[in-house]
Amino acid sequence: MNQRQLLAFRATVVLGSITAAAKELNVSQPAVSRLVSDLESSLGFRLFVRQTGRLVPTPEALEFFREVDMMFYGIDRLKQVGEEIRTLSRATVRFATLPMLSFEVIPLAVNRFRQRFPQARVRQDVFSSARVVELVASRQLDLGVAQTQTRREDIEVLISHHARCVCVMGPGHPLANASRLTPVELRDEPLIVLARHTVSASYITNAFADHGIQPRIVAESQPSFAAASMAAKGCGIAIVDELTALAMSDKVAMVPFAPEIPFEIQVMKPKDMPLSRASEVLLFEIEAEIGRSFQRARHAYKDSV
Repeated sequence: MNQRQLLAFRATVVLGSITAAAKELNVSQPAVSRLVSDLESSLGFRLFVRQTGRLVPTPEALEFFREVDMMFYGIDRLKQVGEEIRTLSRATVRFATLPMLSFEVIPLAVNRFRQRFPQARVRQDVFSSARVVELVASRQLDLGVAQTQTRREDIEVLISHHARCVCVMGPGHPLANASRLTPVELRDEPLIVLARHTVSASYITNAFADHGIQPRIVAESQPSFAAASMAAKGCGIAIVDELTALAMSDKVAMVPFAPEIPFEIQVMKPKDMPLSRASEVLLFEIEAEIGRSFQRARHAYKDSV
């Protein structure tokens, strides 16, 4: 008994004739007859009888057919599962990002990802950098995007992008048309800064300290879009990353800040855990969209730093 014999038997039962089975299997009618006959010899009982010119399965054949059909259903199901895996139809990517990327960068990247694989799913969370790193390290995420300077043994940085901070304010602000702003120009301005536990906050504090200036901080806020929103409403000048400024460019004016305040964006995964094919595709789209967003941001203001 072999698979070709079983295929011929199954097709004959389902289609009702040797002729139809031969056509379905793309072989000759004698070949199907021989395969069925060989299967009967192997099994030791008849599979078909002729009645009024028709080929009719015996009761034993119908009992045997139920098992054969279950076997082929399993094979067909495996083929379907394999195809779903190949086309990412069963795929789900779990990832988390900084709030700054959730307005434009990630939606655009996910849209491109879904255009390529419309049946794939994503599960996105938006957290602080510290929380993103924690979830990646504990293998609860496939990918994470965060701002971090700490090297860890339990995560692997896949991509690192260098951003910078800019000043944002209402479009009608007197300093909105400046080519750049330094701690000296901002000495007496009401400032909205990121919460002091953030990486950027320490850079900003040091920049003012290096000039011997005590900044006039009127608010601390986190995440960055909340600080930029305050600036848009006239609460003061906020110093935020350029991608947040870009996402709110219809509401704020942005001016480069000097000295440069770095904002490192890193895409990471758990250490020693290979990426799925779906994660690899989404990673590519995120990297490409971050690069395009930086280009758009730097064309949005005159970079004279």
